[in-house]
Amino acid sequence: MKSGKPAKKDSSLERPEIRLEDYDFDLPEDRIAQRPSVRRGASRLLVVDRNAGTWEDHAFDEVCDFVRTGEAVVMNDSRVIPARIPCRKETGGKAEVLLVRPSGDSDGSWWALARPRLKDGQTVHAGGQGSAIRCLLTDPDGFAKVVSPDGDLSAICREYGAVPLPPYIRRTELPEDRDRYQTIYAANDGSVAAPTAGLHFEDQHLKGMAARGAMVHKVTLHVGPGTFLPVRDPSSHRMHPESFSVLPKVADALNVALREKRRIWAVGTTTVRTLETCVAGGKVLSGSGETDLFITPPFEFEVVGGLLTNFHLPRSTLLMLVSAFAGRELILEAYRYAVKRKYRFYSYGDAMLIL
Repeated sequence: MKSGKPAKKDSSLERPEIRLEDYDFDLPEDRIAQRPSVRRGASRLLVVDRNAGTWEDHAFDEVCDFVRTGEAVVMNDSRVIPARIPCRKETGGKAEVLLVRPSGDSDGSWWALARPRLKDGQTVHAGGQGSAIRCLLTDPDGFAKVVSPDGDLSAICREYGAVPLPPYIRRTELPEDRDRYQTIYAANDGSVAAPTAGLHFEDQHLKGMAARGAMVHKVTLHVGPGTFLPVRDPSSHRMHPESFSVLPKVADALNVALREKRRIWAVGTTTVRTLETCVAGGKVLSGSGETDLFITPPFEFEVVGGLLTNFHLPRSTLLMLVSAFAGRELILEAYRYAVKRKYRFYSYGDAMLIL
């Protein structure tokens, strides 16, 4: 396929039967990280060897030790926007609008989620008495198409919006969240949730990989709220479409690595989904588009040979993805070990490196 039209694996194909209870594990409430570590690289790192079926405790500062000369490390450079906008209804009641992604229409509208749900034609005001946000229409999935007659929704987001912290972080936004719920290499605005595997990286880690002869590349996938959507039936679950972009120079470099059989590391599940969406005929294709790729066991990974990721929710699409990569039983055994050893879970938690 030509550049600009990346390959898209058909996520609507019938998947083998998956039992949701097979992706469950016990997680005490106090293992869910509510705040970031004292510094990014102070996280712990559980290193899982797929071939040996073993794992070892490490510090994240040791992550460069596992990267070899000539290998490629691919990161998601999407930037989290302050998408959660507190509002007031015209009746005075509280409301909240979470901007998800631009609709692409010429009216500057966005698709959004609102609490409570908006009705067609309903207007709320950002910050109480600020700019108007009007619902044009709603869809069966609960999304609202919204527009501002007062101006640009992006500007309203910057003026009134808050960091869209995940629902399992049960506290209000702190000043540190503006910096820490963002990777140091974030460059392209568009996510409503951080690509959290990248939150651990500091400049020293990026320099350390380069010093070892590894090549660091960036792709973009704007993370949507679907990453937190509960899975009720894996056989019929559909991922919300998320926009991505892969530059030609990145695709070219990764194809050299594939030809020379050098490992390609993905930093985060969003990077995995981007790369495995944009491969056809054994080649990574450049371009942009949307992906709703749902990776479950069994899955043939054509690009990714190593994965850095955080610890994920039980019964989640992300847990299914890492299980497809490393094997369900091994992952769940490693998760049980991590719980016992008091690893920190989820967005602000510790990391897992899967060899």
